[in-house]
Amino acid sequence: MRSLAAQFRSFNGCSRLLMIQQFTINTAFYMLMPYLAVHLADGLGLAAWAIGLVLGVRNFAQQGMFLVGGTLADRLGYKPVIVTGLVLRTAGFGLLGFAGSLPALVAASAATGFAGALFNPAVRAYLAQEAGERRVEAFAAFNVFYQAGMFVGPLAGLALLSADFRLVCSVAALLFLALTVIQLRMLPAHGGTSRADRGGVPADWRTVVANRPFLLFALAMIGSYVLSFQVYLALPLQAHRVAPNRGDAVTTVLFAVSAAVAVAGQLKITAWARARWSSQRAIVYGITLMSTAFLPPLVDTGTATGTSGPAAWAVVLAPLFAAVVLLGLGTAMVYPFEMDTVVSLAGGRLVATHYGLYNTVAGLGITLGNLTTGAVWDAAGRLGRPELTWWVLAATGAFCAGCVALLARSGRLAACPGRELTAVTS
Repeated sequence: MRSLAAQFRSFNGCSRLLMIQQFTINTAFYMLMPYLAVHLADGLGLAAWAIGLVLGVRNFAQQGMFLVGGTLADRLGYKPVIVTGLVLRTAGFGLLGFAGSLPALVAASAATGFAGALFNPAVRAYLAQEAGERRVEAFAAFNVFYQAGMFVGPLAGLALLSADFRLVCSVAALLFLALTVIQLRMLPAHGGTSRADRGGVPADWRTVVANRPFLLFALAMIGSYVLSFQVYLALPLQAHRVAPNRGDAVTTVLFAVSAAVAVAGQLKITAWARARWSSQRAIVYGITLMSTAFLPPLVDTGTATGTSGPAAWAVVLAPLFAAVVLLGLGTAMVYPFEMDTVVSLAGGRLVATHYGLYNTVAGLGITLGNLTTGAVWDAAGRLGRPELTWWVLAATGAFCAGCVALLARSGRLAACPGRELTAVTS
């Protein structure tokens, strides 16, 4: 098993640059976004509906526009779309720190969201092209940098927040500005669909939508995204339930543990799974592991307060941390094989567009899943049966794993013969 440093050096310069870029993107993003709602409420005095509008616009501009971003990347090339996204994120983050009116905040939020819709599919398609037959290894290393940024970002933001929220926004914007300059100077200008393959945008979309195995896989994987998002929803709610006086602190530690699991274990998990299973089986087993993450919270260990001793805190929080670790391990097992499967099902054509639609489907699934999870949580509370939420989430994972297993058994997840990505010219 290679160390992260050795694995990182084994890829070409372009792949390494994309990995470092993703670390910086996540560091800057999570430096700012966790604290934006508090700034809007306490710093600017916005009403709750206005805060929801600003945050909702960002989410819609990103999730709803992934397909557009992927299409632009395939048609214009990966580099210009990545750079445009970085420029938009620079402007958006800068404006968020200094805007005082609701229209300006909405515009800034829309810019930051659309920026993500531009560079996310392009970066993944670019990495897949550069990695060639080593896609699984590349996406495993990529996820380490991704998670490391999620770990560092909130800590850096918290440190800067002690001075001023504008400083947080300014530093985040400067990081994106630096990335923009670096990508302009160092990122090779290639990638995307060759001119001979180009028709109109509707033809591109028809090609992707007509890819039935890909669409079935995207739909089957929705459950896994709903489960992974619970580190932001159900698990923090449970943290406040079992530690009512220190729920925020416990939630912060949960985030840190989730990222640390991926950073420390991703490469070993991927190498271990590759040596034993096919990509499809690794995905199924990974989702199954994610499903089991929601069984530990079924154990009722009571609540802890400020007067509780260390032993009581350990007992109360043990199910929560077991859930986060299992969820992190399962997500780490799934991610590189999942990303590789999308490329294989795309057959090496319109890869960014496939990633764009895949992300859109996942985003819509997360939204519906969160609404359902919230409704189940409330209903379970009214019934006095909090365990219902965990059973529903565990069942969701089992159903998702079963769907992927059926697709794999049917042969629909096999790579398209004779159309591998490595054969595509830039």
